Amino acid sequence: MRKRPRIPAPHLLSIPLQAAAAIAAWAAWLGWDQHRDVHPDGSETGPYAAWQVIGLALTVLALAYRAASRGHPTAAVLGTTTGLTAAAYYDWSDDASGLYMIGVSLLTLTTLTTTTALTLATSKRRPPTPEKN
Repeated sequence: MRKRPRIPAPHLLSIPLQAAAAIAAWAAWLGWDQHRDVHPDGSETGPYAAWQVIGLALTVLALAYRAASRGHPTAAVLGTTTGLTAAAYYDWSDDASGLYMIGVSLLTLTTLTTTTALTLATSKRRPPTPEKN
């Protein structure tokens, strides 16, 4: 009879922990600034400044790198993507136009692609273990 490989508990716990870290990063960088800036010509910008978004991106990439380099590639990809998607959905869902779902979808795809590439580039490659008969 063939045994299926078991996923150890630390690997399973790393996914929600990574998601929680991504949500905390969103709250730290973007959660506190919710007003739009009105310029003298009447145009509006915001609610986020470029430095906030860049700070969030660098923080999340550092978190994903840490998880991937410690042998938790699934957490680096799925945890980070899930956390940022949940935070964006919660933060943007009060938009009456419904266009927030486009932004959430684009954020999800971008995060998934970026964390996958980062994880593939930084994951520790372990030599295959010989099978026991």
